[in-house]
Amino acid sequence: MIRIVIAEDQRLMLGALGTLLGMEEDMEVVGQARNGEEAVALVEEKKPDICIMDIEMPIMSGLDAAEAMKEWPVKVIILTTFARPGYFERARKAGVGGYLLKDSPSDELASSIRAVMDGRRAYAPELIDLAYSSTDNPLTDRESQVLELIAEGKNTKEIAEELYLTTGTVRNYISTILDKLDVGNRIEAISRFKEKGWFKK
Repeated sequence: MIRIVIAEDQRLMLGALGTLLGMEEDMEVVGQARNGEEAVALVEEKKPDICIMDIEMPIMSGLDAAEAMKEWPVKVIILTTFARPGYFERARKAGVGGYLLKDSPSDELASSIRAVMDGRRAYAPELIDLAYSSTDNPLTDRESQVLELIAEGKNTKEIAEELYLTTGTVRNYISTILDKLDVGNRIEAISRFKEKGWFKK
C-alpha cells in the first residue's frame, strides 16, 4: 500500500485529491495539510511514502517544504497550476520525484505516483520544454536581494540601511536591475521576476 500525505491550501482541491486517491486500491491517504509547515510535521509523524504538495501555500511554500524534506526518505510530488521554469528548476534541485500540473488528467496523477515509487521521475512534458527554453536569472545574488527587498515594500533608504550600502549604490543596483530585466519600473521588475519564479521566498 502506498501511503500518501497531501498538502494543499484550497479545501475543495484537498478534499477532491483525497477522495480521488483513496479510490485507488493500492493507495491510502494518511494525512492532509493546509500549508508547507503542516506538511513537514505530518510527514515526520506519519512517515508516508509520498507527499503531494502545492507550491503557493501560506506560512511555508511547497518548495520550501520540499527543500526541508530533501534528505528524508519520503518522495515529493509537486502538483501546481504554475508552469514556471524558475519553480521547476528549484523543485528539481530539491530532488522532487514529480512535478505535475493541476489540469493534468486525474488518472495521470495515480500513474505518476506509481512511477515515482518505482524510482522514476514524473515531470509534466510542458515543464520540460519550458526548462530547456528558459534563461537563468540574469541578476547577481546582490541584485536579487535588492529586488526582494523592493518587493517587501522597502524604499531606497531602507534598503541601503539593511544592506549597509549608500543610497547611491542602491539606486545604481535598481538601474541595473531594470536594465537586465528589460522593464521600465520597479513594479514591472517585481512582476517579471515573480513570473519567472526567481524569487527564493
